[in-house]
Amino acid sequence: MKIYTKTGDDGTTGLIGGSRVSKADLQIESYGTVDELNSWIGCIRDSLDDGPCSKQLLDIQNNLFVLGASLATAPKGTKMQLPPLESNFIEDLERWIDAMNTELPDLTHFILPGGHMASSHAQIARCVCRRAERRVIELNNNDPRFSLEIKYLNRLSDYLFVLARYALRKFEKEEVKWIPNRAK
Repeated sequence: MKIYTKTGDDGTTGLIGGSRVSKADLQIESYGTVDELNSWIGCIRDSLDDGPCSKQLLDIQNNLFVLGASLATAPKGTKMQLPPLESNFIEDLERWIDAMNTELPDLTHFILPGGHMASSHAQIARCVCRRAERRVIELNNNDPRFSLEIKYLNRLSDYLFVLARYALRKFEKEEVKWIPNRAK
């Protein structure tokens, strides 16, 4: 199988279901941002090396492929059997967030990103996740079939924030609290 097809040389790409759209289309931007997020999650998994979290991150990567397939499907649908995004994926995120939070101190300040590579990667992924969420919200405003995808991305950004804090704790690094006017 060749990687290049040349069908996109005119600036278009195919959606699942057969229709072609501009590579600048919001639908393409949405699932492209989810793909970028998935790559950052791989970086977190590589830099964290924590058994339970590594398994969670692998599950999240698989869920993001499911979410991406949904976003890559033409508005009129497809005859292909695609795996569904399920509400229990969101429940998993909530359970994982709650478990990590039991090991963390109360949050009393805003936290500046940094402190350890795993934490920094989680913070970058959180930002990309929020961008993906904004793209999907905008897409959903014109094509209301992505409400579960929005919920998943919203909860995933929460998970990534808590994971960033958890990584600092795991590597015995201090959170850098944001103190207003510190630079003065």
